[in-house]
Amino acid sequence: MGKHQNYEKRTEQLVLPILEQHGFEFVDIEFIKEAGSWHLRAYIDKEGGITIDDLTLVNHALSDLLDQEDFIEESYILEVSSPGLLRAFKKPRDYIRNLGNDVEVKLYAPVAWEKDGKQYTDKEFIGILKEYDAPSEQTTDGGKIVLAFDGEDTLEIEIKDIARIRKSIDF
Repeated sequence: MGKHQNYEKRTEQLVLPILEQHGFEFVDIEFIKEAGSWHLRAYIDKEGGITIDDLTLVNHALSDLLDQEDFIEESYILEVSSPGLLRAFKKPRDYIRNLGNDVEVKLYAPVAWEKDGKQYTDKEFIGILKEYDAPSEQTTDGGKIVLAFDGEDTLEIEIKDIARIRKSIDF
């Protein structure tokens, strides 16, 4: 594990008790460099959506703990944020929460299929997430989703083939 992944893991360990205490959901942590500055971002959520007061509360509590622990060598900007409506699915709970909903799926490589005697190929789909089988914890292989389209058409996709999946929102 690299230094920056260690920062993310240790920050996650610090933020989890804060989130649990207030009934918030942990979404993700990232330590990235943007425009010449390091950013430590904690993404959190809750049923019904996160508020600015929720973000402020977690930011202050996490900032205090990070100051006490002082394990990050680089100067950084701490941000506690909502993941937003169009966040990518990262954890099994993201898939489970969206069963029955429209999702956008982008694959690493196109897939081909035949319908009514015609050949089709594509790597981007919008459909209803009908099934989710999680990959095994021992390997990144395995796991799949099933998308349903108009009528009875379905498409089974291996999790490892998905470049990005997120909820589809019609604006």
